[in-house]
Amino acid sequence: MKRIEFLKGSAIIGASLAVPGLISVGSGLFAAKGERKVASILSAHKDMVQSVPILRAFAGNQTDYVSPFVLFDEFGPLKIDAQNEGFKIEAHPHAGVIPTTYLISGSGHHKDSIDNDIIYEQGQYMMFSSGRGAIHEEASSETIKQTGGIIHGFQIWLNMPAKHKFDIPATYIHDKKEMPIIENDHYKFKVVIGEIFGKKSATETLSPTFYYHITLKPNGRLEVPTDPSHNAFAYAINGSMEIENKRELKTNQIALYQRGESRINFYSQKGCEFLLLGGQPLNEPVYSYGPFVMNNRAQIEQCYKNYQSGKMGWL
Repeated sequence: MKRIEFLKGSAIIGASLAVPGLISVGSGLFAAKGERKVASILSAHKDMVQSVPILRAFAGNQTDYVSPFVLFDEFGPLKIDAQNEGFKIEAHPHAGVIPTTYLISGSGHHKDSIDNDIIYEQGQYMMFSSGRGAIHEEASSETIKQTGGIIHGFQIWLNMPAKHKFDIPATYIHDKKEMPIIENDHYKFKVVIGEIFGKKSATETLSPTFYYHITLKPNGRLEVPTDPSHNAFAYAINGSMEIENKRELKTNQIALYQRGESRINFYSQKGCEFLLLGGQPLNEPVYSYGPFVMNNRAQIEQCYKNYQSGKMGWL
């Protein structure tokens, strides 16, 4: 993997290393040949995106273990009272990256400079493919503003391969019916991106990628096969679970896995909800400056000039 290079003034920062937790009383998993090893466990830290509080698991760092993803934020659960303005992230640009939004609860309102005005709801998945540059803003939907509710979800940035950095911007929204669900006595498994266990999501990506939303039931076990050459990481939304080498992954922690093996095993005594993501590493230089994610400094400077001159459009 080629290492990331940060530019002075970049708003992209990382998470903190967690003290390893070990399962001390018994184990719900058995050591298995071909099991992926955990490289590290990180704790997400509190941060703000404008006025919205978030938990940030990684941002611009850990590229060797998370590419093709480059940023991972959880927002909420955030209670919005009835007749309240709710949350709003003011208009801002992106280029060279695909900010994706996945809602566990609530609804939101997306507007962008490519004439999209979208209400997205619980269970839907939105991809803002910024390419050569576009502007968007995110806010509470009118429904939540009027009646109140809980907003909870994830904004996770998916990097664009070098040959697509200057594609024409586009926004895609995928409904629940496009993401199959597999359920049995041990788990509920939603395929947001990718193909597994004979089920395939309709969501298309620019490079091989997977994104799974999984709920382990009490005493639930799960073995997930992956391509050994691809990256993989797991983030605990709530609850705790046992992972490789009797390590414990707790709420708001992320486990980064080494490449080289296929199977990833999970067990939870009391139940756990988590995301499992990864894909083929892009193995390309990454230059980042705030919302711009490109392959070299000259491209970043061009993005900044385009934004300043109004070439990305305005809301």
